[in-house]
Amino acid sequence: MNLGRARWLTLLALSLGISIIVVDATIVNVAIPSIVRDLGLDGPGAEWIISIYPLVFAALLITFGRTGDVLGRKRLYVFGLITFVGASLLAGLAPTGPLLLAARVLQGVGGAAIAPATQSILNATFRGRDRAVAFAVYGSIIGGMAALGPLLGGWLTTNLSWRLAFLINLPIGLIALAATLLWVAESRDEDARRGFDAPGFATLSLGLAAVVFGLIEGASYGWIAPTRAFAIGGWTWPLENVSIIPVAFGFGFASLAAFVLIELRRQRAGRFILFDFTLWQNPSFRFGNLTATIVALGEFGLLFALPLFLQGVLGYSAFETGLAFLTLAVGSFAAAPIAGGIAHRFAPRRVVQIGMALETIGVLGTALLLSRTVSGLALAGPLFVYGLGVGFATAQLANVVLSEVPPERSGLASGANSTMRQIGSAIGAALIGTVLLTGLTTGTQANLAAIPGLPAASAEQIVGVVRSSDGQALIAMRDDPRYAAVVPAVETAFTDAARTAGLVAAGFVALGFLFSLLLPRSAREVAEAESVATRRLGLGIEPAD
Repeated sequence: MNLGRARWLTLLALSLGISIIVVDATIVNVAIPSIVRDLGLDGPGAEWIISIYPLVFAALLITFGRTGDVLGRKRLYVFGLITFVGASLLAGLAPTGPLLLAARVLQGVGGAAIAPATQSILNATFRGRDRAVAFAVYGSIIGGMAALGPLLGGWLTTNLSWRLAFLINLPIGLIALAATLLWVAESRDEDARRGFDAPGFATLSLGLAAVVFGLIEGASYGWIAPTRAFAIGGWTWPLENVSIIPVAFGFGFASLAAFVLIELRRQRAGRFILFDFTLWQNPSFRFGNLTATIVALGEFGLLFALPLFLQGVLGYSAFETGLAFLTLAVGSFAAAPIAGGIAHRFAPRRVVQIGMALETIGVLGTALLLSRTVSGLALAGPLFVYGLGVGFATAQLANVVLSEVPPERSGLASGANSTMRQIGSAIGAALIGTVLLTGLTTGTQANLAAIPGLPAASAEQIVGVVRSSDGQALIAMRDDPRYAAVVPAVETAFTDAARTAGLVAAGFVALGFLFSLLLPRSAREVAEAESVATRRLGLGIEPAD
């Protein structure tokens, strides 16, 4: 087979795999209200269905990135596809919330193998101008599929079943598997040290799990003092004056600090490591990862809050909710052919900066427009701008992060890059979900207290139902004449909470934009600048090709 053609067929095979794991990160967002009603989940349960996937994803990415370097990136990719497809089948057939949660854990395992393998293979396969084009296509697929996920999930949930939102992964995953076996060449770091970093893996995984647990369950168990007892199995939290939440945060941050110390010590001793902190000495790697992490906080937080608002307050079906995100997908895909050209003519970092600016404008515009009477059509404009930004920024962020990384270390670097994004995704969904749920609870309490003649016991019961359903109880309350007086109060509280969550998301994206301004010039930019300066001095020296 022609070598040039084989490279682009490799890109096709990798794009199919990355598509299913990205879609799965967002397709569940519009299906979650139906899942909540069907499986009887409470608010934290719904957040766990969303957050457990990126949490497991993040905990394993670095380990799998190193595994691919040592044992083979194609082999890791095939393992990830098989695991993800099998887990999707289990999720689609899950009869209870705990079983669905377990399937989502397995999906996270599969996704954690797929993501670093795709970036590593791309980094080892493409060079020069083709590299910018390949990463533009790869990034726009990530951005576009993240936006297309809600539309696909909404259509499947409304017309068929939320279970199809998981089962749709089976045919796509099997096609990706066949394409990989046919077209993708094996690659590995022949000089990589073999081994397993058990203490590093344990401290990273436990640290992330504890922090995300604290963010998701803080409103349920009390941020400082306990509001209800925490029990798991036959064990109950013993302290009466201190909630488990601050202890979880303390344990989580201590574990992450221990992970840093362990990795630095193992690296100095020349032992197998999961995270190479010397990579952070590279400004492109450092600021690119910081940008990606902070942006993910806002991106995925908004994609969690907005579908709940559209279905709860505006009464949209899951499909109508997906349609509201259509312009986001269109904007992301539209950015693809433009991003590669700009990256080649100017620099990938310029594409990232343009994208981050557009994302900030789009998210902020979306948040400010939220009201009880807003329509999906009114949100189309800012969501399109947001989509353009996602297409630009995502298309070149991975390229920027890996631009100065040798191909033999690409698995370790891409694993770190993907981990940072998934940490942002998990914490973003948990954090903005907490902002939404807290604002909904306190706002509903305040608004119901202002209704004359409403008994305190009834108000407390309504608050509990609204909180436990993530506001989706509004759908049934609207059809019940007994709640006619309280529905506007709950809708107003939900709208205010969603707007606040959107503004928090916009703040994170704006911070990501500021970090993108710190991205350094590439070696090519420096060489071209020096060449221009030389020619201006009349020395007539042309730049090296």
